[in-house]
Amino acid sequence: MSKLQYITRPSSLKDNAPLLIMCHGYGSDENDLFSFATELPEELMIISLRAPYAMQPYGNAWYAINFDADKGKWSDNEQAKASVKLIADFIDYACGTYAVDSNNVTLLGFSQGTILSYAVALTYPEKVKNVIALSGYVNEDIIPKAINKEDVSHLNFFCSHGSVDQVIPVDWAQKAPVFLKALDINHVYSEYPVGHGVAPQNFYDLKAWLQKYI
Repeated sequence: MSKLQYITRPSSLKDNAPLLIMCHGYGSDENDLFSFATELPEELMIISLRAPYAMQPYGNAWYAINFDADKGKWSDNEQAKASVKLIADFIDYACGTYAVDSNNVTLLGFSQGTILSYAVALTYPEKVKNVIALSGYVNEDIIPKAINKEDVSHLNFFCSHGSVDQVIPVDWAQKAPVFLKALDINHVYSEYPVGHGVAPQNFYDLKAWLQKYI
């Protein structure tokens, strides 16, 4: 039984399908990124997750983002770590429930979902092959302090960001390729002339990249 609610798009393959798991952004839900599903390779088994914390009046979050006078805007890193574990456990659940290849798991995240996708891959690299990291950044407070290069050498990252993102500053995102390069992790990083969203060219590029790595 999964602790997370989700929706699926079946693979065209009968077994050993590559698995793509979608993690939406703050205040959204499982239907958001799922709108991409019809445009992605048909051999993919696609699962779009709903974050565990319901927001009012609608939407969901992977962890709280709080605003106060002392800290300004800050993230609840303990909730974030708990959600990292939920996603890692969900990968095991999905691989045990559906006819998918447990060695070919891709995480596709947007914003808060990207922050967690980075953390899942870097904390549980044995569970993940690829990460598509849209409009997010590496939060070093929710990943291991020491990462063994050998453990993460198989990972592939597609990272992108809007050059005029008003929600997550582009300079936060620009630290990701530096971080990944230091670990000798295969990655690409691109910026697009948009705000906090996915430009058509960005989607075209991630689709081409995905077809190469699944």
